[in-house]
Amino acid sequence: MATTTTSTPTKTPPAAAASPKLPPVVWLLGAVAFLMGTTELVVAGLLPEISAALDVSVASAGLMITVFAVGMMVGAPLMAMATLRLPRRSTLIAALLVFAAGHIVGGLSTSFALALVGRFASALATGTFWAVGAVVATAAAGQAASSRAMSVMIGGVTLANIIGVPLGTAGGQALGWQGPFWVLAVLALAATVVIARRLPADHGGGDSSLRDELTALKHPRLWLVYLAIALLQAGVLATYSYVAPLLTERAGLPAAVVPLAMLGYGAGALAGTTFGGRRGDKNPWGIVIPAAVLTAALLAAISLWATNSIVASALIVLLGFAGIIGNPILVGQVVRIAGAGRSLPMALATSWFNVGIAAGSWIGGLALNSGLGLRGPSLTGVVLALFALLPLGFLAASQRTVAASTDTASYEDLAPRTQ
Repeated sequence: MATTTTSTPTKTPPAAAASPKLPPVVWLLGAVAFLMGTTELVVAGLLPEISAALDVSVASAGLMITVFAVGMMVGAPLMAMATLRLPRRSTLIAALLVFAAGHIVGGLSTSFALALVGRFASALATGTFWAVGAVVATAAAGQAASSRAMSVMIGGVTLANIIGVPLGTAGGQALGWQGPFWVLAVLALAATVVIARRLPADHGGGDSSLRDELTALKHPRLWLVYLAIALLQAGVLATYSYVAPLLTERAGLPAAVVPLAMLGYGAGALAGTTFGGRRGDKNPWGIVIPAAVLTAALLAAISLWATNSIVASALIVLLGFAGIIGNPILVGQVVRIAGAGRSLPMALATSWFNVGIAAGSWIGGLALNSGLGLRGPSLTGVVLALFALLPLGFLAASQRTVAASTDTASYEDLAPRTQ
C-alpha cells in the first residue's frame, strides 16, 4: 500500500501550506511554563544561601532539587489520573493555586523539612500543569502543529534558563533565598486569574476514561518515544550538569565568565527548540535522528578538544542547540501516537524527561569521579546519545507500517491513502 500524490494538491495540510499562527492560548501556556521552569532551576543557584539559612549542608540543601525531580516523575502521572474527569481549565487553575501555595510554604519556611514539603507540592502542581497544559496546547494548535505548540511551551522553560533563573538567583542573593519564592507565588496567582479569564471553558475533561488512558499506553511506539526522550536528555545532562568544572578546570575559563557560557547554552537551546518545533511536524525523524547524531558528535568533540576556553564555550552553545531540537518533536509524537486529549501519556512524557535528567546527572557524576576525570561526563553522554539512535531508528523504520494514519510522521502520509 502506498501513498499517492495525485490527490494531495487539494489536501495539503494548512500548516504545510501557510504555517498559520498558533492560538493565543498556546502562548499563554508558554508564559506559565516560564514560571514552572524558573522554580525548577532557581534553587540550584541559591544552595549556599539555603544551607546557611536552614542550617543544613550544601549537599543536603541539594535535596530541594532532588525532591522536585521526584515530585515531577511520580506526581505527573498520578495527578493526571486524579484529575482525569475534571474540566481542564479547572485543573490548570487548581495546579496554579497549589503551585502558589507551595511557594508560600517555602517563603514561610523556618525548617528544612517544611521547605521540602513546599517543593514537593510545587512539583506536583508543575507535573499537573505539564500533563494537562500540553494536552490543551496541542489540541488548540491541531495535530499537524503539535510540535510547534510544544516548542512554545518548552521555549518557556528555556527562557526561564536564560532570564528567570539568573534574575531569581540575583534576587535571592540580594533579598534572601525566600525572595524568589514570594515573587513566583504572586506571579502564579496572577496567571491563575488570566487562565480563568482567557482559557475557553470548552477545554474540558470527561471525554476520556482511565481505561482509555491506559489503553493508549499499550502502543509499543509510544514507549520507544519515551525511551528516546530519556536517553537524549541523559546524554546532554550527563555533560551539562558538570559544565562548570569542565569550563574552569579543563578549558581554563575564568569562573566569573562561566554564567555567560551557560547563557550561551540557553540561547542555543532556545534556537534548537524553535527549529525543532518549526520543522518537526513535517519530517520528525528526518530532524530528530540527525540532531541526535550531531549531539553525539559534539559530546565527542567536547571530550577531545574542550581544552581551550573559546572552543569549549562554542561547543557548549552548539550542544544547547542540537541537544534540545528533538524535545518538542518527541512530545508531538506522543500526541500523534496516543491521540489528542490523552493526559496520562503526556504526563508520562514529563516523567521520562525527568528520568533522563536524573539518570544523566547521576551517571555523569560517577564518570567524573572515575579514572576518566573531567572527560568522563561527556564520554558518558556520547554513549547515551548513541543509544538513543536505537529507538529512534525503530520509530523511523516503522513509520510507514503504522496502521493508524494519525501515527504517521509526515504531511504526505497524512494525505488520504488509495490502493
